[in-house]
Amino acid sequence: MSAATFNVTLRVWRQSAAGQPGRFVDYPAHGVNGDMSFLEMLDVVNDGLTLRGEEPIAFAHDCREGICGTCSLTIDGKPHGPRQGVASCQTYMRDYQEGDLIVVEPFRARPFPVVKDLVTDRSAFDKIQQAGGYITARTGSAPEANAVPIAKEVADLAMDAAQCIGCGACVAACKNASAMLFVAAKVSHLGLLPQGQPEREHRVLAMVNTMDDLGFGACTNQFECTAACPKLISYDFIARLNRDYAKAIFTSAFKTAPSGGEAE
Repeated sequence: MSAATFNVTLRVWRQSAAGQPGRFVDYPAHGVNGDMSFLEMLDVVNDGLTLRGEEPIAFAHDCREGICGTCSLTIDGKPHGPRQGVASCQTYMRDYQEGDLIVVEPFRARPFPVVKDLVTDRSAFDKIQQAGGYITARTGSAPEANAVPIAKEVADLAMDAAQCIGCGACVAACKNASAMLFVAAKVSHLGLLPQGQPEREHRVLAMVNTMDDLGFGACTNQFECTAACPKLISYDFIARLNRDYAKAIFTSAFKTAPSGGEAE
């Protein structure tokens, strides 16, 4: 026996291109199955639009397994939708019922300009990562697991931070469009491990300064970021970032300038 189906209405943000005016447009979604993911439901709506000769709704997606962070949608005012700890692709239509009006729009933040409809340009995150999210230690092939002793609690904490998929939900949820949770996760997962120590001070200064230069807002510690994060990354990493940043600022003030050059 097939599962019961129902009908909902989507109120979708449509914008033809970057810098162009946009508006909300209502679309009926008929025969929705509760086992559909939200993106599968959008696929069905787009199939109908295409058959009618209308422009399909542009939205970003890739893995559809909650890994890549590409499927960044604001659903009824919440980044990724009503449930915690899942991405948009892991939101299922069983959370809705007959006659619901569902408002779908892109992540709203000045550093994430709209490209088209629900697609935003989040390359600002790439620039932050490029500023310091790397190590210069030559690691070669995968080492033997016990070659570098790392306490389990430290390794676990590093893995918690490394779960960040760079989706931008933390920015979209924050009233200041702060990227502190993203930066804190990227700084922390490298700074906690031995291989990340040589660049530790440079990393935090470079990534925080790049974040500020790109126009992200300040953190006011209201923790919407963690609530919206599909990996539920803790705001405790922001406190760790602040400590590393304060230490790096302090120690950089006492560094001797290289011969013929300037202080870092």
